[in-house]
Amino acid sequence: MIFESIHHIAIICHNREEALDFYVKKLGFAIISDYKRVEKSDEKIDLEKQNLRLELFIKPNAPERLSYPIGEGTGLRHLAFKVSNIEEIVEELKTKEIRVEKIRRDDFTGEKMTFFFDPDGLPLELHE
Repeated sequence: MIFESIHHIAIICHNREEALDFYVKKLGFAIISDYKRVEKSDEKIDLEKQNLRLELFIKPNAPERLSYPIGEGTGLRHLAFKVSNIEEIVEELKTKEIRVEKIRRDDFTGEKMTFFFDPDGLPLELHE
């Protein structure tokens, strides 16, 4: 069995405007498609940036995400983006009023890393 790469990552969001402001305006993803799924009572928005594809599912009544880092549940813990200059990216996020944790070294690899969060509290990691 061969997996070539990850095709996309699906994220459930509560608020369409907040999600698009964050992922499109602040992080720079482009909208590829956007449609309502009447049978599922939600919306699906496909986003792309470079070779990354995200699917946002807008579900205003979805259960809240468990708090981070305490109270984690099973399933996806966070998304990690590989970057070449973590300090530059952190400064850019801060100019867009995104709260970013302090840059630190991974306890096991020694590589630089930090976290920031989407509007629904999904942890997003930068890893250099």
